[in-house]
Amino acid sequence: MKKITIGLVVCWALLQAARADEAWLTDLAKAQAKAKAESKMVLMDFNGSDWCPPCKLLRKNVLSSPEFLEYATKNLVLVDVDFPRGKTQSEQLKKANQELAQKFHIEGFPSIVVLSSDGKELRKDVGYDGQDAKDFIAKLNKLKNKS
Repeated sequence: MKKITIGLVVCWALLQAARADEAWLTDLAKAQAKAKAESKMVLMDFNGSDWCPPCKLLRKNVLSSPEFLEYATKNLVLVDVDFPRGKTQSEQLKKANQELAQKFHIEGFPSIVVLSSDGKELRKDVGYDGQDAKDFIAKLNKLKNKS
């Protein structure tokens, strides 16, 4: 019985991780179209997923938390703009990510850019100060109420 319980917990954790990855798009144009159709904001995470310690902490503590993912499902379209050093990416994706970094004047990682459903930049934050998902969501709710 104990092995079955442990197995179920492991399966649940793997499903949660897969769910978190599926929520993230890599194409801003598609994300903006979806956001406009669903009246949601776009949240872009500019990060170095495999080398940037603050990026990893932000993803672990906030962006992959069940609380944030539940909020995102109802309110956000998520875009992962990754600049890995060890992971492979297509040349097309590398180029698109570089163009986005230039367009939004990204100077450090992680950087979070939030757009309204019509593409207007609402907020840009650089770095991660250790906030939890609840505080992060509270900031997003303030933006949502202003837009």
